[in-house]
Amino acid sequence: MEAFLDFLKQTGFYLVGENPLCLVMFAIGGVLLYLGIKKKFEPLLLIPIAVGIILTNIPGGGMYHSEIFDSGEIDWSAFADLHKIGLLDVLYLGVKLGVYPCLIFIGVGAMTDFGPMLANPKTMLLGAAAQLGIFTTYAAANGLYLLTDKATGFTAKQSGAIGIIGGADGPTAIFTATKLAPELLGPIAIAAYCYMALVPFIQPPIMKLLTTKKERAIKMRQLRNVSRTERILFPIIITVFVAFIVPSAAPLVGCLMFGNLMRECGVVERISKAAQNELMNIVTIFLGISVGATATAANFLNLRTLLILAIGIVAFSFGTAGGVLLAKFMNLFTKNKVNPLIGSAGVSAVPMAARVSQKVGQDEDPSNFLLMHAMGPNVAGVIGSALAAGVLLAIFA
Repeated sequence: MEAFLDFLKQTGFYLVGENPLCLVMFAIGGVLLYLGIKKKFEPLLLIPIAVGIILTNIPGGGMYHSEIFDSGEIDWSAFADLHKIGLLDVLYLGVKLGVYPCLIFIGVGAMTDFGPMLANPKTMLLGAAAQLGIFTTYAAANGLYLLTDKATGFTAKQSGAIGIIGGADGPTAIFTATKLAPELLGPIAIAAYCYMALVPFIQPPIMKLLTTKKERAIKMRQLRNVSRTERILFPIIITVFVAFIVPSAAPLVGCLMFGNLMRECGVVERISKAAQNELMNIVTIFLGISVGATATAANFLNLRTLLILAIGIVAFSFGTAGGVLLAKFMNLFTKNKVNPLIGSAGVSAVPMAARVSQKVGQDEDPSNFLLMHAMGPNVAGVIGSALAAGVLLAIFA
């Protein structure tokens, strides 16, 4: 009888009484599963994240021990006793050490065509302008810390990590959060990917508010062909340039450009396809589950999480507005007009943001095709968000 009672005390049904908030986290995991499966919002990430949330909050599961990572550094001594280490502790090392985001950037680079940006280099400026959301959000988040009680706001490091949400780049947000604010990784990652999925709903009202019907109907000239030599030299030059200007961004940009070089050189097709498919798929699974593991009830269910979610929508809005407004400003000085709608694609949600530009443009004129033009600032935004992350890391890390 005593053995039976001991068994019952080890079950989740008994242990849930010690931490009833885990039931709330199960509900949050269920909502993310619904959004990923039923609504198809970023399912490749939201489903693994949701599973990670459920696994890490199982009473008595012992899959993730936040105390190993809470100090900001890894407590390697904890790994001396492997019987006390959980599965998610091991997988989370790939996030904490910055391995998973960099590997994903190799795959992203292998899938990215920088041709539209090279054919119209001024679209790089639109990608840079869309990073306005990052620095505006940083100022807003840190302002809460400076103007209110410190328990409500966010430190400079935490604000920098939150600001990256405005870049609409999930791997970059995760990479930056693990360096600057690992305690906020769960809310930041969930906000970043949820809002990335909501780009088709968030951006159009802002785009229409900031442009006139005439501006939305602007037709742009056909893009020139980009030579193979340009395509091969571009990732090499960008890697060296970024490494010298912002060394802290070199891991992300270097991996991105390495993947792109494999794509463009044409002699390593086998490993280029592996980066686009097998590598991306495997790392995405591990990244999602690991990020979800950080969303324990203690870390997630607080006022700060709600603030991060609220600030995240502001970040996306300012990022969208920054690209659109710069395109309007450029039209004051250029003969060949730029459709301001492609400025909104400067956020890094590739290729979703470019497709939104195309759709809003065709709502005004069905014969207007903006997709390839919008891909220019869209892929430039990937580089821009990585550079912005590098700047923040250089300042605060």
